[in-house]
Amino acid sequence: MSETMINMKILRKCGGELEHAIKCRCVKPCSTEDYINAMEDTITRTRTANTCTKKTKINEVQVIEEIQCTEETEESDLDSEVSEDTPVEDYPIENITAFFEVTEVHTHLPQYSKDCYNLVNIQNARMCKTKPAGGKGYTAGASFITSILMNNIEAKVNLNTGAFCTCVGNDYLRVILPEWKNHLLPIEGVQLSSASDNMYLLGILDTNIVFPHPAGSIRIKTEIVVMENCTFQHIMLGNDYLNIYGIDINNHKDRYFTIEENKIQKFAFSNMCKQIFIVSSKKDTYRE
Repeated sequence: MSETMINMKILRKCGGELEHAIKCRCVKPCSTEDYINAMEDTITRTRTANTCTKKTKINEVQVIEEIQCTEETEESDLDSEVSEDTPVEDYPIENITAFFEVTEVHTHLPQYSKDCYNLVNIQNARMCKTKPAGGKGYTAGASFITSILMNNIEAKVNLNTGAFCTCVGNDYLRVILPEWKNHLLPIEGVQLSSASDNMYLLGILDTNIVFPHPAGSIRIKTEIVVMENCTFQHIMLGNDYLNIYGIDINNHKDRYFTIEENKIQKFAFSNMCKQIFIVSSKKDTYRE
């Protein structure tokens, strides 16, 4: 073995700070004696060898003596009847019942949500991704479910602008609209997923939605995608209707889902709609 290989093995055995200190002192190719002298000098000056990694304390485990049973166990009737020469076909057939403990039922249901959220008035409802105010982090995600009217029936809706389209599960739709299958339209060539979980689409429901508000309600006509393997008990409102009706709510600071006009403008229409409908300053009429 060459002297260079011996020096490399010595450095590997040192490791850590000691190896770095020896390399700094022996920059040029040195002999094994020079490496050993540098190592001894470094240990003497810095006492690097006295420092070691912290050892974890292992509690003493008491060994319990096993009590050996002196009584002979009785052999079962099945073992006594079956001999070594018995063919496999002659063995008795018995039912085996196995019980499996299910730890997480909703592992493959990422769209699962709790039903503990209270309904919030439309004036105080926020979008799902709105950052809470300072000191009110506990209210995050607790004020985005409000009530709407769907075909004159009250329903719960989730104000989630991150959704691609408005969707609902067939279980919740059966509660608010028992005859939903009679109004279902076919859907083809569309694939939706939620956190790598494929959604099974049943069809499209063409319906009217009303956001009630004392200052003036908003009535929109939207198409809701009905899905089979949904567990949330509300309607997931997507951002498709925002583009259709020109509602600009995503760029506001507070992003409240309000309709009332006040000093802090929280609800507005996009510039495209303002060019079509211009509000007259003299008369409360609209002109093209």
